[in-house]
Amino acid sequence: MYLGLDLGTSEIKFLLLDERNQVVANIGEPLTVSRPQALWSEQHPSDWWSAVQRGMDRLAATQPKALAALRGIGLSGQMHGAVLLDQHDQVLRPAILWNDVRAGEQCTELETRVPQSRQITGNLAMPGFTAPKLLWVAQHEPEIFRQTKKVLLPKDYLRLMLTGEHVSDMSDAAGTLWLDVKKRDWSDTMLAATGLGRAHMPRLIEGSEVSGMLRGELASKWGMPNNIVIAGGAGDNAASAIGMGVIGNGEAFLSLGTSGVLFVANNSYRPNPEQGVHTFCHALPGRWHQMAVILSAASCLRWVTQLTHAHDEAALLAEIEAMDAKAREHAPIFLPYLSGERTPHNDPHAKGVWFGLEHDTSRAALGYAVLEGVAFALWDGYRALQAAGTKVTSAALVGGGSKSKFWSQLLASTLNLPLTLYSGGDLGAALGAARLAMLAANPDSDVAAICTPPPNVDTIKPQSEWHATLSPRYERFRKVYSVLRPLFPGAP
Repeated sequence: MYLGLDLGTSEIKFLLLDERNQVVANIGEPLTVSRPQALWSEQHPSDWWSAVQRGMDRLAATQPKALAALRGIGLSGQMHGAVLLDQHDQVLRPAILWNDVRAGEQCTELETRVPQSRQITGNLAMPGFTAPKLLWVAQHEPEIFRQTKKVLLPKDYLRLMLTGEHVSDMSDAAGTLWLDVKKRDWSDTMLAATGLGRAHMPRLIEGSEVSGMLRGELASKWGMPNNIVIAGGAGDNAASAIGMGVIGNGEAFLSLGTSGVLFVANNSYRPNPEQGVHTFCHALPGRWHQMAVILSAASCLRWVTQLTHAHDEAALLAEIEAMDAKAREHAPIFLPYLSGERTPHNDPHAKGVWFGLEHDTSRAALGYAVLEGVAFALWDGYRALQAAGTKVTSAALVGGGSKSKFWSQLLASTLNLPLTLYSGGDLGAALGAARLAMLAANPDSDVAAICTPPPNVDTIKPQSEWHATLSPRYERFRKVYSVLRPLFPGAP
């Protein structure tokens, strides 16, 4: 039996997996985010640990036989967060999260200090990443910075509490801007640029390796054996890929959640930082992955539903699906940049825009434009991946937006890419973490036999006539952004 813990932003998920790779139990414990100032997003690590203890107590009460047979635990979690510890491993301040963007100025400063940073890290300096956050702390909270002896990522703080070890895995560490992603090692140059050294960093291992053993008192408390291994684990998207079986070169998944992610596994290092492509280590040795990330995806649908006073998202989708092809061709163009944008623009100043409104523009037309705009933004990201030499022949489709057959068809036709729907795809990162625990506990096992795709439910094939109609609208979409970019508030 194996346990996957996935530390998300709004919830910690717990998933039990048996020796046949079948899910035995799946529960969650909620979390809240603190936003004490504009642009800030924080959580206290003690809240994570409290949630873990609550969830484990629930599992101990409801799944005692499964925990008694447990062999390993895998960890997954939100990336980029900064947990600052003193010499006694005490937390110095709330963790600064991935969606905290206070460190925008520090990104520019970091790339000025290290002109070759993009070559070392394979990525642009973005305020969500960890290294700029530490520059911000050094400049605005110097006493806390002076006391900082270790910097951990969120899931690795849970590892510290479970094992007493300071360890991180390659996939999560790749999102810090301190890792030489090609060499899979800390970069002394990048660390020095933020006033840190290797002593401040956790030990690095691969996601499928053993990072330590569960503390004996915790094993006893939860009715587990005394020899539970803790796997290196992975950042959330890499763990989701393990859960989806996306491990081979060119295999991919498209996540249509609050944000949108096109994730592609690679057998080599293929950076394209100039277009905002994230190039990280995968959770398995000798593999990397790329991500094109848009910051607003399914959240755009929620927004337009509320704005137009539709009964709910399903009702608005029904109105959109009732539109004929000609009405869709004359719908406004929508830029889905409600929270700025990453790939390919790396533009925090970008805003959402409807272009081409008329007296007879309907709620359905506004809704369609939103779905199409998200699809176009993902097409932008897909093109950035292709510019890095990445080839994709199909992708799994996961996330809340995948429940809409119409939106799924629109995406497949826009990208001209078959999209596969899987059963249980929402288990993602927690399932991947449990599979990494299985690999760590059984180092001689067949990786491909464990990291298999879930059962196939449906495949959405692109419609050539849709793609032909969408292509000129996509070119208009791109032109609208290029013209408006210098006009967005705060734009340089």
